[in-house]
Amino acid sequence: MVAVTALTALLAAGAGQGAGPVARVSAAVAAGQLTIGWSNDLLDASRDRQVARRDKPLATGELSAAAVRVALVVAAVAGVGLSLWCGLPCAAVHLVLVVGSGWAYNLRLKRTMASWVPYAVAFGSLPAVAALSLPVARLPAAWVLAAGALLGVGAHFVNALPDLADDAATGVRGLPQRLGRRGVTLLAPLVLLAGSAVAVLGPGLPAPAWAWLVLGSCAVLALVARRGRGRVPFLAAIAMAVLDALTVVLR
Repeated sequence: MVAVTALTALLAAGAGQGAGPVARVSAAVAAGQLTIGWSNDLLDASRDRQVARRDKPLATGELSAAAVRVALVVAAVAGVGLSLWCGLPCAAVHLVLVVGSGWAYNLRLKRTMASWVPYAVAFGSLPAVAALSLPVARLPAAWVLAAGALLGVGAHFVNALPDLADDAATGVRGLPQRLGRRGVTLLAPLVLLAGSAVAVLGPGLPAPAWAWLVLGSCAVLALVARRGRGRVPFLAAIAMAVLDALTVVLR
């Protein structure tokens, strides 16, 4: 939630928004992400208890399902209101493509080969959410949407890495789980590296020196992620995702 909200704030600021509009669209996205996170916790409570997830208050009993449902409804109402405050085009893209994708993932797609699709759609749509919240709404360039989609797919693989064993034990069979740890540690850096290349080359203008330096750094991190052991692949992929996001914003 924090990462997606921060990325939205950076994109909105990069699109020329003032502090007020940046805060408004960021709050809308944050509320939407809360509904995705809390609905996921409600739907997965039994799975989380089965594998003794200590980082899930609902699974440990520290929070009641009723309290989470109330919070979910409040966040949903706030998310719709804040999105509409940003304008109807912005609200439509945010609620349907970003929040809708998250809910589709939670309800069904996380257990299928298409588990990557909601991430591609949601992250690819975030630049549009930021751009459509401008006083004169506009769609971002295609390369920005493509870079966002690649970042989202890479984030899906990275996010799944620490939980592959728990997912296997509870019957979650999304694309990362089908690929296995070796497949994910190979594919995640490649997808993120492709996102880096789109961010550097996509604008069709001469890339500044720092952009090539970022691309080279991502190539090194991809190699580290491929050959590393333990948590090294996960941390290297996270670093690539951060560099990708910053490159999209700065370019």
